[in-house]
Amino acid sequence: MKKLLLLLAIMAATQNGWAASKYDNPDTIVVARDGTGEFRTVDEAIEVCRAFMDYHKVIFVKNGTYKEKLIIPSWVQNIEICGEDAEKTIITYDDHANIKTADRPKGMGTFRTYTLKIEGNDITLKNITIENNSARLGQAVALHTEGDRLVFVGCRFIGHQDTVYTGVAGTRLYFKDCYICGTTDFIFGPSTAWFEGCTIESLINSYVTAASTPQDQAFGYVFNNCRLIASGDATKVYLGRPWRDYGYTLFMNCELGAHIRPEGWHHWEKHREQTARYLEYNNRGAGYQPKQRVSWSRQLTKAEASKITLKTVFNRNDGWEPTI
Repeated sequence: MKKLLLLLAIMAATQNGWAASKYDNPDTIVVARDGTGEFRTVDEAIEVCRAFMDYHKVIFVKNGTYKEKLIIPSWVQNIEICGEDAEKTIITYDDHANIKTADRPKGMGTFRTYTLKIEGNDITLKNITIENNSARLGQAVALHTEGDRLVFVGCRFIGHQDTVYTGVAGTRLYFKDCYICGTTDFIFGPSTAWFEGCTIESLINSYVTAASTPQDQAFGYVFNNCRLIASGDATKVYLGRPWRDYGYTLFMNCELGAHIRPEGWHHWEKHREQTARYLEYNNRGAGYQPKQRVSWSRQLTKAEASKITLKTVFNRNDGWEPTI
């Protein structure tokens, strides 16, 4: 009798909507701003993804402009957000650090300004634009990452100061064939990140990177086969400055435009010349002036450069290497 009552209770729960969501499967979810998909916002699609999924799920986002401030929470993993066309599928918001509110009269601060914040692990973005289109009134983050094993393919990250914040030490990020633009320190933070075949555009005379790599972390930012370009307003740009002691940034096999300053790097604070890990190898272009670089940066040898691979940079006990 007890078993029968339990069975009846389960059946009743199912009929009342307590059953697993119909989205608890690896099928693709379609988002369309014009209402032709299952959801009109990306946030709604993320909300129906089951916690700690052990399968890969795609959220396909049709062309359109989605004004959303998004968080992919820590319990969401193994999802891929794929745009229909990177230039026509745009997630945008317009917060900046100096926006004042009743509870933050001095401004909201840099780290709350994101358009997209990724807290979960094993997240992939493809063919989509993440934009912070605020006025140039303060730091304005487009992408803020905290998760590990994140992959970005064919994406566009658009902003001005602090466009991409790689926010947690020890996390691994892979950017492939992406476009990133900004003004000051527009790629910054403590994560280990590999940029492969990316286009990096400076919009004013300032700094491209501001790594804050911890001392005990072997690698910070690695740019390989990338192209550094500039708008007409940028003619004197540094490759980077260390946001904290021991910042690590390497440019190898990259094309450096004439806007890159001959000295290459800035110390931010004088004592960081003793700790900054600023490296280059086999670059080319008018901005590659190895003999004029600051004395505290270094050109790698061929033997040293050969040891810097995806496998070595992302080496952990899980053996992860990005796949696209």
